Amino acid sequence: MKKFLLTISREYGSGGRLIGKTLASALETPFYDDEIRTLTAQKSGLSEEFIAKSAENLPNTFLHNLNYSAYSSYDSISFYDIPVTDKLFLAQSEVIKELATKGSCIIVGRCADFVLREEPGLIKVMIRGEPEDRIRYAVKNYALSPEKAAEALKRIDKSRNNYYKYYTNRQWANLDNYDLVINTSFTGIGGAVAIIKTMLTESETA
Repeated sequence: MKKFLLTISREYGSGGRLIGKTLASALETPFYDDEIRTLTAQKSGLSEEFIAKSAENLPNTFLHNLNYSAYSSYDSISFYDIPVTDKLFLAQSEVIKELATKGSCIIVGRCADFVLREEPGLIKVMIRGEPEDRIRYAVKNYALSPEKAAEALKRIDKSRNNYYKYYTNRQWANLDNYDLVINTSFTGIGGAVAIIKTMLTESETA
């Protein structure tokens, strides 16, 4: 199989992370999620806990455009140039790009579809589902009450949307951003994995 870079954006409770992990295991392909936070912490010198929380504390800016071209690398940024959240995003982006140079991989979240937008072999997938099914998934897999799951669904989807818009000036929920959109309320986890595998296989002969 030729090199591919598969990015997975996902609504909370849609099973996107499990789909990525299952697919990576089946294809014997590297899977990156929490590992990116660890590598970003090593690059930036900040704690993983701080990095995890930073996405929830973005400035209340209506329009934000981080100019990547202004910096040759994360290391070229002086401490006072830009906000620490932007420094973290640049460090994380460098980590993602470095991982992408190593070969095929599957990356969950973190605006990876935007960060890798100029890379050949990029395939952008969005995993979504009906709210009631996502709530049931969260109750079953995250040990939440239905009420807590419903609250988490709204809060986390909003946080992901804000993070994506802040760093890309794009709408996270705009399905035109993606090459493939899968609704796991209809496919289930196994069906979603099968669809993506088929797409990767068919791309070999396209």
